[in-house]
Amino acid sequence: MHNAIFPLKGEIPSFCRDDNVRIFTSSMSFYNHQMDLRRSLRALPRFATATLALLLCAATPAVRAQLTEVGDGGPGPVKAQHLTVELTSLSPQVAVGGQVQAGLVITIEEHWHVYWTNAGFSGEPPKIHWTLPQGITTGPLQFPPPSRLPLGPYMDYGYEDHVALPFTVTASPSLKPGKVHLDAHVNWLVCSSVCLPGKAHLGLDLDVAKGPLPAPAVVGTLGTAITSLPRPLRPDMSVDVIGGAKEVVFTLKTGGREAEAEIYPFDSGQISDTSDQTVEPLPDGIRVRVPRAHVSPESDQLTPLPATIHGLFKLTDTEAYDFTAKVVPGEVPTPTAGAKKGTDTTGATSVTLFGAIGLAFLGGLILNLMPCVFPVLFIKGMALVNSSTEERGRQRTHGLVYTLGIVASFWVVVAVLLVLRTTGKELGWGFQLQSPVFVAVLASFFFFLALSLAGQFELGLSLTSAGGGLAKKQGLTGSFFTGVLATVVATPCTGPLMGAAIGFALAQPAWLTFLVFTALALGLALPYLALTMQPQWTKILPRPGAWMEVFKQLTSVILFITAIWLTWVFGHLYANDGIDRIVALLACFLVLAIAGWVLGRWPAKWGSTIVAVLLILGGLIIPLRKPAVETLTWQPYTQANFDAARASGKPIFIDFTAAWCLSCQVNERAVLRSKDVESKLIDNHVQLLKADWTQYDPQITQELAAVGRSGVPTYVIYPGSKNSNADVLPELLTKDIVLKAIEKDSKTD
Repeated sequence: MHNAIFPLKGEIPSFCRDDNVRIFTSSMSFYNHQMDLRRSLRALPRFATATLALLLCAATPAVRAQLTEVGDGGPGPVKAQHLTVELTSLSPQVAVGGQVQAGLVITIEEHWHVYWTNAGFSGEPPKIHWTLPQGITTGPLQFPPPSRLPLGPYMDYGYEDHVALPFTVTASPSLKPGKVHLDAHVNWLVCSSVCLPGKAHLGLDLDVAKGPLPAPAVVGTLGTAITSLPRPLRPDMSVDVIGGAKEVVFTLKTGGREAEAEIYPFDSGQISDTSDQTVEPLPDGIRVRVPRAHVSPESDQLTPLPATIHGLFKLTDTEAYDFTAKVVPGEVPTPTAGAKKGTDTTGATSVTLFGAIGLAFLGGLILNLMPCVFPVLFIKGMALVNSSTEERGRQRTHGLVYTLGIVASFWVVVAVLLVLRTTGKELGWGFQLQSPVFVAVLASFFFFLALSLAGQFELGLSLTSAGGGLAKKQGLTGSFFTGVLATVVATPCTGPLMGAAIGFALAQPAWLTFLVFTALALGLALPYLALTMQPQWTKILPRPGAWMEVFKQLTSVILFITAIWLTWVFGHLYANDGIDRIVALLACFLVLAIAGWVLGRWPAKWGSTIVAVLLILGGLIIPLRKPAVETLTWQPYTQANFDAARASGKPIFIDFTAAWCLSCQVNERAVLRSKDVESKLIDNHVQLLKADWTQYDPQITQELAAVGRSGVPTYVIYPGSKNSNADVLPELLTKDIVLKAIEKDSKTD
């Protein structure tokens, strides 16, 4: 190993190849993090020994060469010992008064690593010391989620292979256009079995231009790092921290089941760095148990519990949440003894094969009473009442075909799940609800079916399966596809007794997984199958009558509620524009309601059926279309931004708007976001300000009054000349009006 680490074998003494550098840096990190006196004193002997060894090493020419600064002040990439560093940015330009994202990109040799902001047991994160031109400022380095890097009995937090550390470059509004150079001195510590410090002289050249500038594409290594940065907790999420006698328990509530998680504290000494973290998936989140920290690796004494913990909840390499939570003293019982890291300890590990089969079968039975499944069973029950005059053999065939539809559908879902697992995707039962397409289609289907049950149009009692042709005379095809529908609506649910069975099944070989889920499918199919196998039992069912119509309409309420819930889920699948996506799905529901009206107005007609199908397809396109990419950069309207834009000598376009203003939204989408208008605004270097009046703002109200208006939409263009009067555009915009106004007010005197 040492030959691979130090190619110059023979030039570096053997005592430079051991853990002296690691001991030195770990001891220094004890002091840097202000550890208590007892821990510091324990570190002194090895710290002194390592320091003496390093002083001797420093006299070696080969070691001194490793500590020489590389780079000539350019962006790089620059090759150093065991890694390559470079500076890059998403765009070569930055707007006056604007910002651009840049980053330090580090490519690391195999078996080596650099450190996160909290290095763990020892180490230091990369640092940048800037020499910046006047008017340019940079933000701190931002760190993507790290990985746990064990080395012997110790644990570091850092990165292997490559990492990009983003930062923000800001140009002052008073900065003049032109080229600027950002000078950087970068320091790092790269480690394997030994640690080597390094440094480089890098730089970044940017072109300062008058804005607005097009938004750069967030791509490449830097773009990946930016999109992977830790996020704040969403409003529907929470983190609870319970500090016990031996462990600290972190519980993250996300509203859905999570498979994996790791905890990374921002401060050392709060939890054990070296111990395994035990993961417990929960129905609405995940729980991680971490042993408490010791005063030193050699001591049995625990550090006091902190009052609060600032940490990172890492779910995947691209999804992590930054949290700060109070530590509440207490104990959280362990569900299963002997749980291991990454094990589902909600009960699956204690279930036997026959126990899992029994729980799955009972869970399938109970699924028939779940709100999403019961309407389907009710519809089949009504079909059974209507077909009570059919011969017994025919009814039994219906029951068997319905069961076959359920079993076959469960097999397909499980097969897809297992195939995806072999590709490395960790998916759980109900993973379909992580797909926006699946959720939108399922919500639309429930809404459309609810309209039929409510009486808007007659879809046919067995038409829930797949359309009119499948449902005529209670056909066998209709029974099969009703079984498929029962599976589709059942798989997102995990009813009582199912959790342990599913957790057990998904951890077993494929044939056992199929066996358990077959039992679940048979439990789901049993009620209807039993009624068809014993036709005399249908005598307990009430006779057909007016009550069926009333009960059918009441059943539609359950489906409407399910559609509302799925709409809520659909919005939460999008981090930034969830509200807009919900509105799009509601618009789809409106189109579906029109399609239902067409079917009710002209029933059993080919023309109305074709129109309804086209409306349904068109409605589904609305929530599934990709959002338009914002080309223009709008600054929020403030007096400071207005004064800076006015001082630039460029024309200013102010959009007085509000989220509740329908005319505003139509003008923005139809006119202001059109390619012709956007190109004209960019070509004429028009400064763009958006005065958002969604919530009352006295400054915006005052500005509206100044231009003779009292409401929105209002559009104002200020010519570049400071002595020119503002032009107020009509409330209803056309592209021709806006283009002519821009052309007029962009002319220089």
